[in-house]
Amino acid sequence: MKKTQIRLLALVMLIVLPGCDYRILERIGFTYAASYDTAAEDQVEVTISIPRAEPTVKLKREIHSAVGRSSKDARIKFSNETDLLLVNGQIRVLLYSDALARKDLSNEINSVLRDTSISPLVKITLVSGSAKELLGKDYKQHLSTDKYINRLLEKESSNHRTPKTTLYEFERDYYDDGIDPVAPILKEVGNDISVDGIGLFRDYKYVAKISNKDSLLFAILRGNLKKGDMSLDLGSSEEASSHEYIMFSSVISDRKVHVEHKTGGTIHVTIDGHLRGSVHEYIGNKKLSNDAQRHEVESKVSEILSARANRLIKQLQQHKVDSLGIGISVRNSMKYEAWKKLDWREVYPKVEVDCKIHFKAKDYGKIR
Repeated sequence: MKKTQIRLLALVMLIVLPGCDYRILERIGFTYAASYDTAAEDQVEVTISIPRAEPTVKLKREIHSAVGRSSKDARIKFSNETDLLLVNGQIRVLLYSDALARKDLSNEINSVLRDTSISPLVKITLVSGSAKELLGKDYKQHLSTDKYINRLLEKESSNHRTPKTTLYEFERDYYDDGIDPVAPILKEVGNDISVDGIGLFRDYKYVAKISNKDSLLFAILRGNLKKGDMSLDLGSSEEASSHEYIMFSSVISDRKVHVEHKTGGTIHVTIDGHLRGSVHEYIGNKKLSNDAQRHEVESKVSEILSARANRLIKQLQQHKVDSLGIGISVRNSMKYEAWKKLDWREVYPKVEVDCKIHFKAKDYGKIR
């Protein structure tokens, strides 16, 4: 009886299994990255990158591009150009050209949000210039451009050079009435891709940019850091004609925001930033092993960073973007009914903001 059952099962398997497609995954195009650019007549140009892992195919990835009234319209067009069934479940990066972002990203972002197959952890970034050209170009030093971009963004956010900006975080800040969204900016530099600063948004519009020089300072003012590195030119030395220069790493910072409501309705905000770092390099005539001279260097660093922080705040207020989330602290300092009556977008540029950065050297190397 058992032998009969085994033979019957073997017969069924011989009939059924040849009809199965073992290579079904090779027929699916897992979109890894997508870019969005402006096109004529208020249309959008969408480009996608699809990795290919077939041993019989020499191509490392497929690039498809189409122009449409919406991103969905464009996707329908380039889906006809490939033999793969396109899916979005593995998409990692969304790139938007700065020209498109300066217009408005509401249609493109909302289109992504409506696609339930796309993870809210997908990374959002701006591109200085053409996003299509950046995504479509192959860089000799990197096997795959889309994966290169993804790893670059992960590394930069882990070092706090750029804020971590996923679809979830962008939308969270958009709907929060006390902070505005931000996104990193990429650009092509020769045969490489480089981070080109931080894009500041007012709602879904890109309105201003923070340079790389102030990116870590921006991170210190926006929240607490656990690591990072910074270099600083301290200017000409008083005792000599040489310049003072300092670089410190392993930066740990703690930010506290104090809000004071003055008579007449004026709001005064003080941002106290305390940061400690290991002095990796110092060029100057001070001896860091001498406590008094080390404190002089620390005071100079604190003074320069405080001045730069206040200039940065003025820049944000000028463009009416609260990218640091000062509004959250102001909202928490008052009754909710009073906050709702307050037009924060108009009040924010008039708020008195005073930034005080305090630097302390944790250590200064083995040589004393």
